[in-house]
Amino acid sequence: MRHRIAVIGSGPGGLAFARVLHRHGHPVTVLERDPSPDARPPGGMLDLHEGLGQLALDKAGLLTEFRALSRPEGQAMRILDTDGTVLRDWRPGPDDLANPEIDRGQLRDLLLGPLDVRWGRSVTRVVPGAGGGAAVHFADGRQETFDLVVGADGAWSRTRPALSPVTPHYTGVTYVETALDDVDTRHPDLARLVGDGSLAVYGVNRSLVAQRNSGGHVRVYAKFRTPLDWHADLDLADAEAVRSRLLTLFDGWAAPVLDLLRRGSAFVHRPLYVLPVSHTWTHVPGVTLLGDAAHLMPPLGAGANLALLEGAELAESIAAAGPGELDEAVRAFEERMWERAGRWAKITAAGLERLVSPDPAEALALFDHVQPS
Repeated sequence: MRHRIAVIGSGPGGLAFARVLHRHGHPVTVLERDPSPDARPPGGMLDLHEGLGQLALDKAGLLTEFRALSRPEGQAMRILDTDGTVLRDWRPGPDDLANPEIDRGQLRDLLLGPLDVRWGRSVTRVVPGAGGGAAVHFADGRQETFDLVVGADGAWSRTRPALSPVTPHYTGVTYVETALDDVDTRHPDLARLVGDGSLAVYGVNRSLVAQRNSGGHVRVYAKFRTPLDWHADLDLADAEAVRSRLLTLFDGWAAPVLDLLRRGSAFVHRPLYVLPVSHTWTHVPGVTLLGDAAHLMPPLGAGANLALLEGAELAESIAAAGPGELDEAVRAFEERMWERAGRWAKITAAGLERLVSPDPAEALALFDHVQPS
């Protein structure tokens, strides 16, 4: 008899879990609060690492399709001083497939494939059963019971409280995101500035990063250390007011760099939250977590990769489990996830300290350590 399994969240980790289970012939219910796949913008690019995200896609049988969609040239990285001086200009070799970029939307569609997702299913809480399994409660008052519920529902997970009282805390760093469309035609000077991959400029406790996406789209991130209420006197819906504040914050930087903010469209406020570096919980039969729901960390290239691999590994463990072994398979998965995620959480926490630092040289040194010239 097949176990009734649900995964909450249709992000990379939840879909990787469902897709690998599907590949092994095991049905899984995907519950997603968004009413459709295109209900909101999918976000920017993801660089999928060979031993993490790419390994997960291989387990799902999707590595060839990924390579056809991905942008190896997107690994390029250019670093400028605040006066516009080029400090580093690294470009990948023709056969460098260590961390190719892919649009989040393309990755989502690739993983969705044949999966049957229940869109518009907003979960309010998950309640473990006394004898195993768990009940999923929905915003419309209904509930449904499963043998296993996997919370892949992100930073503000509705599944996490079934296992842990811990909630995310503010890092002291805020991102404000904007974007440029049709950049090669409308802003050719900025297209040349950004290049094929990413551009970064580091100052004292702040930085500007621009990332090329497919289709002539560039996302721009202003990053700075600030109290959480930095915008108390500002209407975040007023794009011109936000633009003016950011230009003041980055005053004195090179004009071409500031043009990334001057020509951006709407601004999105993204304060960075994290979970404690070594977040674990006492195992509870019938419920588990993966991805940001389990180990929210700074967005420095690890989170989505870990979520993908965790989803694939948990699915493989479940598919291989014999009768009566489901709970033990989940327990063993949690132990492996905690150990690996704890290492990456330390790395990314230290990385954030260096990338938004009182000493901009820290960011350059980190780049040279990770990607020597």
